[in-house]
Amino acid sequence: MQVSVLLQAKGTEVVTVAPDATIAEVAIVLAERRIGAVVVTTDGTSIDGVLSERDIVRALARPDGQTLAATARSLMTAEVVTCQPDTTLDELMATMTERRIRHIPVVVDGSLAGLISIGDVVKHHIASLEHEKQAMHDYISNPY
Repeated sequence: MQVSVLLQAKGTEVVTVAPDATIAEVAIVLAERRIGAVVVTTDGTSIDGVLSERDIVRALARPDGQTLAATARSLMTAEVVTCQPDTTLDELMATMTERRIRHIPVVVDGSLAGLISIGDVVKHHIASLEHEKQAMHDYISNPY
C-alpha cells in the first residue's frame, strides 16, 4: 500500500505555523488540535521545518527558562525527511524506525501535500489485521 491511500483516508490537511510563532503559541496549537507536531512554513507550501512535542519538551529541560518565548524556527528540525505519495507504507515504516521520527511530510512537486504520523500507520496496520482476522473467521465459519 502507498502513502496516497492513507492520505485519501485521513485527508491532506496539515497544521502549520509560521517560523516566528512562539513556542507558547505552538504549544497551544498542538494542545487544541490534539496533535504531536506541526510543519513550520512561511508560505503554506514549502517546508522550513517540523516542530514536535518532543522538541518542545527537550527545550523545556534547558536551564535558561526562555523556551516559551523562543520561536518555532529556533527549535524546529530543519533537515526534514519527506516522502512522496507513491512511497510504500513498508518504506515509510522503515524510515520512521531507522530515523526515529514520528511525522513525515508528504511532498508533491516540492509542495506540502500532507503529513503522515506513526499513529496513522499503526491505525492502518491494526485495521488491516482486523480485516484479515474477519476474513479468516468468515472462511472458517463458512468454508463453502
